Amino acid sequence: MFLLCSMMSTKYWIFFFPFLLIEHKAISAQEFGGVKTGSSPPSVSSILIFGDSTADPGNNNYIGTPFKSDFSPYGRDFFNHTPTGRFTNGLLANDFIAKYIGLKEIVPAYLDPSLTIDELISGVSFASAGSGFDPLTPSISNVITLSDQMNHLKEYRRKVEAAAGEAKAKEVISNALFLVSAGTNDFVVNYFALPVRRRSYTIPSYIDFVSNGATQFLQELLDEGARRIGVVGLPPMGCLPVVITLFTNHPILDRGCDDNFTSVARDYNQILQKELDALQVRVRSSGARIAYLDAYTPLEEMTLGHKYGFDVVNSGCCGTGMVEASFMCNPKSPVCDDASKYVFWDAIHPTQKSYDLIFQSFRPALDYLVGN
Repeated sequence: MFLLCSMMSTKYWIFFFPFLLIEHKAISAQEFGGVKTGSSPPSVSSILIFGDSTADPGNNNYIGTPFKSDFSPYGRDFFNHTPTGRFTNGLLANDFIAKYIGLKEIVPAYLDPSLTIDELISGVSFASAGSGFDPLTPSISNVITLSDQMNHLKEYRRKVEAAAGEAKAKEVISNALFLVSAGTNDFVVNYFALPVRRRSYTIPSYIDFVSNGATQFLQELLDEGARRIGVVGLPPMGCLPVVITLFTNHPILDRGCDDNFTSVARDYNQILQKELDALQVRVRSSGARIAYLDAYTPLEEMTLGHKYGFDVVNSGCCGTGMVEASFMCNPKSPVCDDASKYVFWDAIHPTQKSYDLIFQSFRPALDYLVGN
């Protein structure tokens, strides 16, 4: 694998391309207990989540895509060491958020057929690993589009109406915390890895295209009755181990972040924040609240500053940590002894510890959204 990585060139894209199609414990009681549970206002009825692998707790388990993580060593540090379909060793940031606002300890996948109506009402994730705001992005990996995630929300509403009545369904939607986390696949998988969008868009125009897609999706949520929406920005994409491996000149010896990718994330986040501010002004009279959730800063601090006690910041815990994700991180893969020393679990996705720290950075925005 090291030899193959060092020989990376155009002819190797067919071999390595699948690992880019995914975007970006039982855990010990002591570690999970370190997250302080907030007391949410009674009006926060549910948590409803949309996006990609940073928010997918297992929806891809139930669709015809190879991009799954419902096998070990994924979930190695989850409750009962269960691989749930989360692309990490334990919990996602959204699980920490759900506990923080006092709703539930983990957010289940909407497509899980075993969910009770009470579990549905208190919150689910519609997210699908590999998805994005650009409609082309999910088609590459045959995953659930944002448009279909919106359709699932409408279906969700019908299920709640059938079980608890129209008034209850309206109340759940209007008092839910909505979270949206997507965009990395649009750039890493789609724009930079394939030629299609680059033929029609410059980097600045594609940033506008994706951010407009995000804004349109948020408007659809508002039209469906959402009144509290948190939107996660892009991470420092140039610091993802797979990007370092595939897009830098010295992927083995010098594994520094690629600033070209990271600068795109910065530019996108700035534009996204401006669009969110403008949208907030337009909907203020309705009582809606919209907030930007900054994932860029905490991950940059972890990867560039060796902050928070991480020993390894530029490769993942699973396999070589350079390209492995999804089916390349599997029961036969070597795995590090202590994932808490790593920023990344596989070559794309953060560890549970990293997601906990990202969640901590979200807390001021979350408090604004839920009214704490």
